[in-house]
Amino acid sequence: MRFTFFILFLLGAVPVCFAQDVPVTEIDSLYKEDHFYAGLTYNFISQRPEGLSQNGFSWGINAGYIKDIPINKARNKAIGIGLGYATDAYNHNLLVTEDSNGDFQYEILDEGSSYSKNKFSFHLIELPIEFRWRTSTPTDYAFWRIYGGFKFGYVFSDTSSYKGEQGEYRYTNNSDFNNFQYGLMLSAGYNTWNFHVNYLLNPIFSDSAQLNGEAIEMSIIKIGLIFYIL
Repeated sequence: MRFTFFILFLLGAVPVCFAQDVPVTEIDSLYKEDHFYAGLTYNFISQRPEGLSQNGFSWGINAGYIKDIPINKARNKAIGIGLGYATDAYNHNLLVTEDSNGDFQYEILDEGSSYSKNKFSFHLIELPIEFRWRTSTPTDYAFWRIYGGFKFGYVFSDTSSYKGEQGEYRYTNNSDFNNFQYGLMLSAGYNTWNFHVNYLLNPIFSDSAQLNGEAIEMSIIKIGLIFYIL
């Protein structure tokens, strides 16, 4: 009899033990899509002065963090505010030199000019502000998204470098560059992989930069991929 009670006790205890081992997954109905992000772009120079051309690969790399602020009950619409870092390089035939007075001069290199390097590069702190739409749910971590808005950038370091038949030059902190850059941005895609475009609304040079007596009103379009990481 005691053995029978012992067996019945074990049979009753086994389900309880297994029930305790089953993890309980809680659904977060107040989820947010905060993200780390990283992107790679090809940088096009738009509104080029006559004779200016790009050569080589003009690239951009950016990374940062975006805070998600949902604005509807379903939480598939939100405002995103971020902070990040970017570096951009532009290869071209616009030669930058400095005269004896410390003023910068600009010249379009002829097609027959021989040089191995002619570029300028920037390092920026970026502030993206987005309106975010997505098909996310509290339990769906892979979804379609369209994020659009503005991106503001502050150039804290710039370099102009040349190496060729005219010698070798390297200049930093050129006051003719605009320290502030701002423009429209759009990201769209599914899950981790997303298309990204950033169109600058202001020129990269200030009005003090002159080429043949006219302001250099070059602007930039960046096109590439951006990856969002939870």
